[in-house]
Amino acid sequence: MSSFNINNKWSVQQISFSDVEPWLLKRHYARRIPPISYAFGAFEGNNLIGIITYGVPLSSTLRTGICGEEYEHLVLELNRLCCRNEKNIASRLVSNSMDLIRKPRIIVSYADTSQGHVGYVYQATNFIYTGLTAKMMDWKVRGKDSLHHCSIGDEFRGQENRSQKMKEKYGDLLYQEERSRKHRYVFFIGNKKEKKKIKSVLKYEIKPYPKGETKKYDSSGYIETQMLLIS
Repeated sequence: MSSFNINNKWSVQQISFSDVEPWLLKRHYARRIPPISYAFGAFEGNNLIGIITYGVPLSSTLRTGICGEEYEHLVLELNRLCCRNEKNIASRLVSNSMDLIRKPRIIVSYADTSQGHVGYVYQATNFIYTGLTAKMMDWKVRGKDSLHHCSIGDEFRGQENRSQKMKEKYGDLLYQEERSRKHRYVFFIGNKKEKKKIKSVLKYEIKPYPKGETKKYDSSGYIETQMLLIS
């Protein structure tokens, strides 16, 4: 098991899907499971007090849009972060979990403006800020609202009359919804030479960190006490 000891009180360790699932479904505001390649937990003693997950983005446009096709296989999205509301837990979990990921990697993460998020945890851990995502419309299917827009939009990608085929399949259940804009943050992990080479082809302009008041959401959903089992 990969682990990183912060001190005698804190540690960050790789955890299983069964450990992370209740946090994603009961505490995180999105209430759904994203693609997960890595999952880590912050422990206070044996108690799990926070989780973070990373996964390969579903969107090929996102993967190639950061540093081009040459490096798209290195892109991981930090797609969930949920922890006890206490100073430094989130930033330590972000920083120490990245130390446990196979390198080199390009980490991208987003702060959702619709949730009142600015991304201060990424600023505290020295991510690069590359601005807001573009205004876009997403395809949605009524009754399948948890289905990711990429899963719907990619279904007939590359085919003629793609939108017409989508309408034929889903009928009146198909609709479009404006996607909320998000603050985009990027971080490079690897040795000094690797990071310099990859960063040199970053396609986004590096911008000053945004500021503003952060809105906190209710993450108090009940989860049974999580214990780290030592085999």
